[in-house]
This record gives sequence, structure tokens and C-alpha cells, in this order.
Amino acid sequence: MGLSQALSAALAGVNVTQQSISVIAGNVANANTPGYVTESLNQVETGSPGQTGTSVDVAGVNRDLNTLLQNQLWTETSGDSFADTSSQLYQQLQQIYGTPGSSTSFDAIFDDFTSAVQSLATNPSSTSQQSAVIGAAQELAQNLNSMTSSIQQLRTQAEQGISDDVQSANSLLQQIAQINGQLQSTPTNTSAGAELEDQCGQDVTQLTQLMNVTVVQNSNGQVSLFTGTGQQLVAGTQASQLSFDNVGTLSATSLWSADPSEDGVGTITLTSPSGTTTDLIASGAIQSGQIAAYVQMRDTVLPQAQNQLDELANQMSQALSNKTTSGTAVSSGTQSGYGIDTSSLQPGNTIQLTYTNSSGAQQTVTIVSLGAGGTLPQNSSTSSNQEIGVDFSGGMSSVVAQLNAALGTNLQFSNPSGSVLQVLNAGSGVTVNSLAETSTVTSLQSGSAALPLFTDSNGQPITGAITAGGSQTTGLAGTIEVNPALVSSPSSLVDYSSDTASGDATRPNFILNQLTNASLNYSSSTGIGSAQAPYSGTLTDYMSQIVSQQSQAANAASNLQQGQDTVLNTLQTSFNSQSGVNIDTQMSNLIALQNAYAANARVMTTVQELMATLLQVGT
Repeated sequence: MGLSQALSAALAGVNVTQQSISVIAGNVANANTPGYVTESLNQVETGSPGQTGTSVDVAGVNRDLNTLLQNQLWTETSGDSFADTSSQLYQQLQQIYGTPGSSTSFDAIFDDFTSAVQSLATNPSSTSQQSAVIGAAQELAQNLNSMTSSIQQLRTQAEQGISDDVQSANSLLQQIAQINGQLQSTPTNTSAGAELEDQCGQDVTQLTQLMNVTVVQNSNGQVSLFTGTGQQLVAGTQASQLSFDNVGTLSATSLWSADPSEDGVGTITLTSPSGTTTDLIASGAIQSGQIAAYVQMRDTVLPQAQNQLDELANQMSQALSNKTTSGTAVSSGTQSGYGIDTSSLQPGNTIQLTYTNSSGAQQTVTIVSLGAGGTLPQNSSTSSNQEIGVDFSGGMSSVVAQLNAALGTNLQFSNPSGSVLQVLNAGSGVTVNSLAETSTVTSLQSGSAALPLFTDSNGQPITGAITAGGSQTTGLAGTIEVNPALVSSPSSLVDYSSDTASGDATRPNFILNQLTNASLNYSSSTGIGSAQAPYSGTLTDYMSQIVSQQSQAANAASNLQQGQDTVLNTLQTSFNSQSGVNIDTQMSNLIALQNAYAANARVMTTVQELMATLLQVGT
């Protein structure tokens, strides 16, 4: 190597070293910048024709990125955001039930009510005890009202959260598309290109906090984004548009439905650049991230919590106001069965029928009286238990026709007179075993111990009526109140007829028994029990199930959050160690570069001295 070549190589070394030091300075300066990936120079050997490895040059800037770890990090970021948001909302839901053991907790207020009734049962003629029962009942109803309000506030909070997140997601999608456009004219092996890729990566990270996405990156550094079910979010410089029709304040009847005409909450619509639209909630495209957590809480977890309170209000009210009347045995020729007067039947009330079919199997049929336009929400029938909805508003001939159409193979229904419903066996080997009617007492002095202690906010008896407008039970915990007529006449807690004897404890004992000992069947829509095996138990047992289930769900959400935090932190630490800025490493590299710079400078000085000597010799 000649002196000129040595000088050129040393000069190139100095230039590369200076650029490397500049890159290190940038790394150190951005050590705490979110999304920044460590950069290094891509150095290549150069040489004159016929000679190689005589010099060095810079071919560009490298991002020391582990793409596999980055993709894993994005996935776990979505999971962690989902877990964090879910856990936070679950903890807020737990607070609604009150601190266990406190005087203001859900179960303590119910216990206060039963205690007041128990005291009345021991001293029925006490006006102060009667007033105490009314006051405790009002406190219970108000507590259910307040809990409903709080649950719906959480759902409204989730609705607003979705709205805010959709706006943020739109901004991020637009930013990513813009960065893709800038990368078209900016090589990725430059500092400017690396900076754009860093920004794009940071935008994707923020997006994955909101929703799960699939990321595909091409050789130019541009990314394409897709939803979990394959809908494209970003393609090159074009971004799809997300929209959310925020309905504002939600109520217990504001429920999600895949049918837009029945949907009572907002939904997320994806509009592609070509104009194609997709309902991302109905398609199940968003399964993770903060948006998914909000959707799950708004549409599943919180409505179920509301259902549980509604069912408590419904069962408690009907346990006190319903009475069951057995049918009267009848026969016609060789046929036999039962008849019952349905004049007191109201929408929501039921008729219970049992019969043995020709195969010897016992069948149970529950006939539900529907309001005009009402339909049963789901078919919970099994091979031996059947539930049939019948509209009684069209008169007995219509009722008979509906029942014969449903059960005429084994049974024969008829209306022999007035409002009497008669059922006989229709074939040989079929036996009608029993017929009974459960109806709601609406009068405070009906002669029955049952009484309408609670009504809804419209003063209507609580029957669980199902009409075209929906079920009375939906949102009942938010509308239940103590019967205004009872508030005006507390003595009716004892006087079940006009001639009830003074100090008669029949009605107080009935109320106490129904509240504490009666075994009731609860709807499977509450998530407690199933359609095949509905949960049965006392009101106290059912309340314990509610509190226990919600507590377990909150603990599971907290455990998931802790697990996700651990996974994310581990991945983040690994990612930072491989792709983040390590100050110690950068300082070590800086010392090496300083030594290289000094060595190259020494070569240049030596060459300069040699050239000076040669010039002196030449002269």
C-alpha cells in the first residue's frame, strides 16, 4: 500500500468514525424516547480496482430491531390493555355491592329488611314495627335502584370509552398511512428513514393498546394493518375509517343486538377506502385491547350483573305476591283431566301442567301468559320440561286454539264456560296428573297472606309480564318501589282481610318465610345455573351466589391483569435489551471509536511526516 492509499484509508476511517460517533450520540440522546430503536452504521469495505479491503465507507444506517420480539410485544400489549381495563371496571363493579360486613352492603340491607319483618312477626299489632318494615323495604328498594344506576353509569362510561378510543384509533391509522407515504421517498437505511420507522412502530404500539391488529411490513419499511378477522385497516397510503354511533347515557334496556333495528348501544363500523362497511362488533373483529374490554363489559359482564339484580327484585316481589291455586278434577266420558278458572291470570303469570305420555314418561309444561305482542325470549324447553307462551288477550277461544296446536297430540284443551280452561287426555295411555295456576295478588286485603308489597315505578304489580315492548323484569331493580298503597296503610302488613284479628301474625310470618325459607327457581339468563338445571334456593342463597360470582370474576380479572403485566414487562425488558439503547454498550462503543479515531489520526500524521521527509530528500 502506497502512502497516498494509506492516507486515503485513514481519512475514510476518520470520516466513518465521526459518523459512528454521531450515531452513538443520537442513541444516547434518545435512550428514553419511547419507540426508539438503537441505530448503527452499516460499514462496507472499499478498494481500488484490483485491490480490496483498502478502505471503508458507510452504506447506510441499521436499526437493530428484533422484529419477532416486536410482533410478540404488540400482541401482548393488546392483551395487557384488555386485562388492565377489565380489571379496573370489575373493581368498580365490586364497589357497587358494598364492602362485605359493612352496614351498607348489599346483603346487610336485605338482612335489615328480614330482621324488621321478623320483629313484626313477634309483635304484629305494633305500629312502630309496621313502619320499621316499610322503612326497611324502602331502603332495600332504593338500594336496588342505586345499584342499577351505578351499573348503568359503568356501561355509559364504557360507551364513552369506546367512542374516545375509536377517535384515537382513527388518528393513528391516518398517521401510519402518512408515514407509509413518506417512506416511499425516504430510504429506510438513512437516519430519516429510521426515524420514520420508529414513529410508525410507536403508532402501532399505541394502536395495539386500543385493539388487536395484524402487522405486515414490506422491504421499504411500509406496514399494512389488518383486524383480527382480516379486514384491512391500512394499505400503503390509504387508511380505512372507523366510526362509532355513541348513544350517550345507557339504561338497563339499552342492550346490544346484531339486528340494527333492535340495537340499543353504539357499534363500531369500519369503512374501507372503497366504501365497503363492516360492523366490527358483530363480526367479532376486535378481541383484545382496551376497546374489546369496554365492549365486553358494556354488552356482557355489566348486563349480566344487571340481570342478576333484576331477577332478585322479580323473584322477591313475586314470592310475596303470588299465590298458587290447584285445578279441579274433571272428566268427560273416558277422558279425564282438570279445569281451572283463569280470570285472575295476568300477563307474566303461569299455569303449571303435568301429564304422563303414552310412553310412560312424565312431562311438565309451563304455560306463560303473554302480553299483547310478547314472545318468550328463548326456548328453554327440554325433553321433559316444556315452556309455552300463550297470548290471553284474544280470549279463551284463542287460548284453546294455541294450546291445542302446541300440545294436541297428547292433550285436549277446551273452554267449557266463562274463563275456565279445561285439559283432558287426548289418547290412550296418556294421563293428566295435575293442573295449577300461579297468579299475582293485587289487593292488600284479598283474604290471602300474599300481598303486592312491591310494585314497579308505574305502580304496576310485578308479574314479569312480557309484551311487545319487552319484559317487565328487564331493569326492574332500577324501578322497583314499595307499593304506595302499603306506604299509606302500613297496617296492611298484618290485615290481609277486612276482619283480620288483632295481632294475627299470619301475613308477617308468610312474608318472613318467603324471604328466608322459600326455595325459588331463578332464570338462567343471570349466569347462575343453566337452562337445563336452573338455580334453586332461597333469596339469601341467591344473593350469596351473586356476590360470590362477582367476587370470583373480579379476582380472576385481577389475576389476569397481573399475569399480563408480568408477560408484557418480561417481553419489554427483552426487547429493550436487544433493540433499545444500552448506555453502557454505547459508552463502550464510543471508547472503541475514540481509539479508532486516534489510530487513524496517527496514521495520517505518520504519512504526513513521511511525505515531508521524502520531499526533503528529493530536494
